[in-house]
Amino acid sequence: MADGPLIVQSDKTVLLEVDHPQATEARHALASFAELERAPEHVHTYRITNLGLWNARAAGVDAERVLDVLLTHSRYPVPHALLLDIDDTMSRYGRLRLENDPVHGLVMRTDDYPVLEEVLHARKTAEMFGPRINGQTVVVHTASRGQLKQQLLKLGWPAEDLAGYVDGTPYPIGLTEVPDTGEVPDSGPVDARPAEPWRLRPYQRLAVENFWAGGSGVVVLPCGAGKTLVGAGAMATANSTTLILVTNTVSARQWKAELLKRTTLTEAEIGEYSGSVKEVRPVTIATYQVLTLKRGGLYPHLELVNGHDWGLIIYDEVHLLPAPIFRMTADLQARRRLGLTATLVREDGRESEVFSLIGPKRYDAPWKDIEAQGHIAPAECIEVRVELPRDERIAYAMAEDADKYRLCSSSDVKLPVVRSLVARHPGEQVLVIGQYLNQLAELGELLEAPVLTGATSVAERQRLFGEFREGQIDVLVVSKVANFSIDLPEASVAIQVSGSYGSRQEEAQRLGRLLRPKEDGKSAHFYTVVSRDTLDQEYAQKRQRFLAEQGYAYTILDAGDLTPS
Repeated sequence: MADGPLIVQSDKTVLLEVDHPQATEARHALASFAELERAPEHVHTYRITNLGLWNARAAGVDAERVLDVLLTHSRYPVPHALLLDIDDTMSRYGRLRLENDPVHGLVMRTDDYPVLEEVLHARKTAEMFGPRINGQTVVVHTASRGQLKQQLLKLGWPAEDLAGYVDGTPYPIGLTEVPDTGEVPDSGPVDARPAEPWRLRPYQRLAVENFWAGGSGVVVLPCGAGKTLVGAGAMATANSTTLILVTNTVSARQWKAELLKRTTLTEAEIGEYSGSVKEVRPVTIATYQVLTLKRGGLYPHLELVNGHDWGLIIYDEVHLLPAPIFRMTADLQARRRLGLTATLVREDGRESEVFSLIGPKRYDAPWKDIEAQGHIAPAECIEVRVELPRDERIAYAMAEDADKYRLCSSSDVKLPVVRSLVARHPGEQVLVIGQYLNQLAELGELLEAPVLTGATSVAERQRLFGEFREGQIDVLVVSKVANFSIDLPEASVAIQVSGSYGSRQEEAQRLGRLLRPKEDGKSAHFYTVVSRDTLDQEYAQKRQRFLAEQGYAYTILDAGDLTPS
């Protein structure tokens, strides 16, 4: 009997013994097709899902490889029925193919006649088809391409989309990679280019190649690993007009600054389309908020997407796509779409819509692999537990369920603990992150630090972030507006006091604020201050699941054991 780190069970759960010598190798192999569900100290629980298997298949991982991982690392015999089920599930991907026929246009083909009959007679797909061409081919209404893929996924027959893409309006975009000799390329204004040598890293180049070969899909990279450069590489490959969708105006301006540094694009060629500015240029950067603004039951700004011949659409932080953008994307299946994210986890369970409408996962790099290459900083994750005072504990016990989390996570007992944690890191740049504005205001006053929230103007946000980057501010108190797409390379400490309940996505993004490599090579420190024996502690355990899957271990400390260092 083998002594592997995995126990594979017939209900599609896989147990991983964390302390086993082969645990790291097995974890990395599992991550390509299984999802981590629970991650206590010694045994982690993964679940094999259909969507995970289909994502793996689309990324080039076949059933033979998945079965080999399970058989190689399993301590006990793998249930034979599970092996057959995995093989059958993965074989369903691509059984139906969307193709472009020179005579009939968009068609669906298959070599499996019964499957075609099944989907042709399914109530939710029947009206999406045109005439039958032969026993293996049927015409698909062009406007139904996205909706059909959504419904086929729900039916258990995910289609492989091979119908191709429009080129969009041609527009020359080049990368201004600087060779190691230090020579600056002639193209583009030299004063806007980086003086230091740079090239796409091998994993960034591979991500671009995989995306382009697949046509559309998602690239998953850790925060700080250069997802923006993957976007720039895709733009340089497409050489066409590009629409970039981002989470907020600050992110839009960071994208613009990076494109001016790394590509041949000039200021006049990049437009911002936000609440305050409406510029449409060959490369246009728009916020999700302005596109989803609704007036009189309509979305007036969606014309930006539908009314222009974009060759490439980039979705930054694709896991945050709002529902109207999903609906819009269903009509954009003939355009190349690139999703960028640090995690495909969506708390609303809509991962399947990302798969069917943006595209399957084309590249995914484990966080610890990128750390080992020196491209993101190592990080220590520490959970600091505090005891609620007796009166607060009683108030918590008697509170309505809807109020419990706010009461325990925003307790004043956390304030001196945060001050003590800041004191442990003199001279380092510290982010204090929370959910509740009153709590953040108290922390700002206690730490004599500026507070940045959703009410802070864009100009003031940029000023504060700029002063923090330059070291003029050591401590910055921020709300969830700083969760995404904010580049603070020298931030080395984050102290999280409250959050969006059990959001794994938010946990990953908040750690990501710290992962830009540090000039001095220091490790980052990510603290979470948690009220013991409350929902705060329960949600913290849920939040940590994604990072545990990536190989991060949380150290548990009692607040009473803290001493400034």
